[in-house]
Amino acid sequence: MPASASAAAPAAKAAPKRRFGGTPAQILSALKFYKVLAYATGTMLLLLVVELVVRYGFQSVLVAGGTDTAGAAHGLGFVSLDGGVMAISGGVNLSTLVLIVHGWMYVVYLIADFRLWTLMRWPFGKLVLIALGGVVPFLSFIVEGRIHKEVLAEVAANPKAGKRY
Repeated sequence: MPASASAAAPAAKAAPKRRFGGTPAQILSALKFYKVLAYATGTMLLLLVVELVVRYGFQSVLVAGGTDTAGAAHGLGFVSLDGGVMAISGGVNLSTLVLIVHGWMYVVYLIADFRLWTLMRWPFGKLVLIALGGVVPFLSFIVEGRIHKEVLAEVAANPKAGKRY
């Protein structure tokens, strides 16, 4: 046997096969759901920041409808908070509505995050990073762009990746 054959380097290890938690179609569907929720939650978070600045910076809330203390009808506009009490009775407090809608939208956003995370089989830290996108202004737009590109690249690079099941 030649000396070069016995000294040959061992065969290179093949990269481990990427495994997903679902089919590429399921992953792309989860990605679309995540993208929609990321933009909606990010937009609601920006409205929430504006609402908090108006509420605590200017002691006002946005109200639609109702009547003031003199009995005149109130259309749509900002109402001053005197000691935390509005001078309008009835109507819809749109500032509070923004708080409620963002809160529930964030819950659905977390569901979208979890679904994508489980299908991609990423480490737990990535789930935490994605979840922070809904509580830090503008972060959901940045994280969504990066996650979107990463998911598309991983799915394209592993077209025959095995499912978890």
